[in-house]
Amino acid sequence: MGRPNTNRKNNRVANAECSVARAMAIVGDRWSILILREAFYGIKRFDQFEYYVGVASNIQSNRLKRFVDAGIMRRVPLAGHSTRWEYLLTDKGRDFFPAYLALKRWGDDWLAGSDGPQVVFRDRETGKDDKSPKLLKPGGRTLRLEDIEVVAGAGAVPFNRKRFAKADRSARLAKLQRRGSPPEY
Repeated sequence: MGRPNTNRKNNRVANAECSVARAMAIVGDRWSILILREAFYGIKRFDQFEYYVGVASNIQSNRLKRFVDAGIMRRVPLAGHSTRWEYLLTDKGRDFFPAYLALKRWGDDWLAGSDGPQVVFRDRETGKDDKSPKLLKPGGRTLRLEDIEVVAGAGAVPFNRKRFAKADRSARLAKLQRRGSPPEY
């Protein structure tokens, strides 16, 4: 990928536009992930999150507000209570579930105790334990880091277009060579 660019301003612009950096700004800390874990387990009320996560109420309040502001959860009045609320996952929040499963799978595979994970998921229809699937290549093989190359996407800022230009050119060249066509320069 070449020599790192030391222009910090360009690095900051690239990070500000980066989807991973934006996601981490919302869900990238321990408490956020644990609150989402509980939401995926069916928890909806502030006091329940507090009980199961064990987080200080001011931190929890901040994370829940962040989720509401980001459209990951919505806050709705609890039926029969004028001053109590439930926090419900939105479609955007539910769409984070596969990312949570990937993190859980990694933790189960590498960090669980000798007896195995504390929580497993069971299929409602079959009753069989579900283990989150591995990512697959189009041919069905497990996707590995070595199978991918990083190229600039359609929304890349100039910094990343330049950073990943060589990889992008290499990918186009390899594709042409696989087809048996002469390279285009």
